[in-house]
Amino acid sequence: MTRLDENNNEIDLECRDLRRTFGNFVAVDNVSFGVPKGDFFSILGPSGCGKTTILRMMAGFLEPTSGDIIIKGKSMLNVPPNKRPVNMVFQHLALFPMMSVAENIAYGLVRQGMNKSDTATKVKSALERIGLPGSGDKSIKQLSGGQQQRIAIARCLVLEPAALLLDEPLGALDLKLREHMKVELKKMQNQFGTTFIYITHDQSEALVMSNHVAVMNEGRFEQIGTPQELYYHPDTSFVAGFVGDSNRWHGKVDAIDGSVIRVSTSDGISLLSVPAGGEKLVVGDEVDIFVRPESIIIAHDEARAQEMDNRLSGNVVSVLFNGANSRALVRESKTGGELDVALPQTGEFSGLSAGQQVFLGWGKQQSKAFASVNSPTNKGHGG
Repeated sequence: MTRLDENNNEIDLECRDLRRTFGNFVAVDNVSFGVPKGDFFSILGPSGCGKTTILRMMAGFLEPTSGDIIIKGKSMLNVPPNKRPVNMVFQHLALFPMMSVAENIAYGLVRQGMNKSDTATKVKSALERIGLPGSGDKSIKQLSGGQQQRIAIARCLVLEPAALLLDEPLGALDLKLREHMKVELKKMQNQFGTTFIYITHDQSEALVMSNHVAVMNEGRFEQIGTPQELYYHPDTSFVAGFVGDSNRWHGKVDAIDGSVIRVSTSDGISLLSVPAGGEKLVVGDEVDIFVRPESIIIAHDEARAQEMDNRLSGNVVSVLFNGANSRALVRESKTGGELDVALPQTGEFSGLSAGQQVFLGWGKQQSKAFASVNSPTNKGHGG
C-alpha cells in the first residue's frame, strides 16, 4: 500500500533504515527518507559521502546490506534493475550516434513492443515538452551538449517511470551550459510531472532546482528540507558550512541572556549570537559561529555600523566583481582575520578598492552558533 506523507502527498519512493557496507567501510549508515510523488528531490554532499551508493541501490545495481527500498508501495529487495519502475541518467549520456533523435527517444518503447503509431505519438509529445519540436529526424551529432542532455532525459521519461534517477548529469558540461541546463531540467520536470531524484556535490544545482534537498555527510543525512530551510535555518554546523558561503568563528560562550549568547572567539573578539539547530548551550561551551556574507552591513562611516549588534572595522583586501554577486574581502583590524562581505547593488561601493577602511556590522539573529565537536553539549554533528 502506498504511504502518504504529513501533507497527504503520495510517497513515490521510500528508503527505510538503508545501510550499505563494503568490508569494514560504512558507505550508507541507516538512512531513512521518503520522496513525494512529482517532487524534485536532491541529495547533496561532498565526494565520498555515500550519495551515489544510495542512487545505485535505488536503481538495483547494488543491494542494501540491510534496510529496504519501497517504490510505489512495493519492496525492491532482490528485484533486478530492468524490473524496477525507475530509469537512470548518468553523466555520460550513452546516446546512440548511429540513430536519429527520434530513434534514440523511442529506443525503450520499441524494446517494450509498443506499436509504431503510439511510439511516434509519444516521441512527438516528448520532443515538444523538452522544447525540441521537429527535431526527430536530426542526427545526435547535430545537437548541442545541452540538447543531447535533454534527449537522454526524454528517452527515460517516455517510459513513464515512477522516478527518474540522475547521477550528476551536468558534471561534464561547461559552466555556461550547466547554468542554462539547471533551468531546463526544472522546466522538464514540471512538464512531465515525474519524480526526480538528483545526486550532486554542487550546492547551486541543488538549491536552484529542488523542492527538497537532503544534505549528506559521511553516510548519513544531516538535514532534509526545502532549499530555503537549509540556507536560513541549518540544523547542524556541517549544513551551515556546506550550503552557501559563510564567515566562521570558533570560541567559547561567555554569557547567556535569554536566547542570546555572548561568545569570546579564539582570535580575541566578542560576538553576540543565537543558538541554532535546537542547540542547548551553557556558559563555557565551545561553539562555531556562522554569518552569511549578505548578512553583513558594509559602510564607509562608523555611525551606520554602530547601530548593529556586532561591529568590526577593517581594510579591503580585494574586490571580487561578479555583477549582482560581487564581494569584498576585508581584513579585520584587530585580529587580521579576513571576512567575506557581499556588496549591495546600489552603486555606493562601485569605487571600492584595496586598502580602503570600511566598517562592518550584523545582527545577532544573523549569527548562528552551533556546539563544536569539543563541546560537552555537542549533538554529534561536526562542521
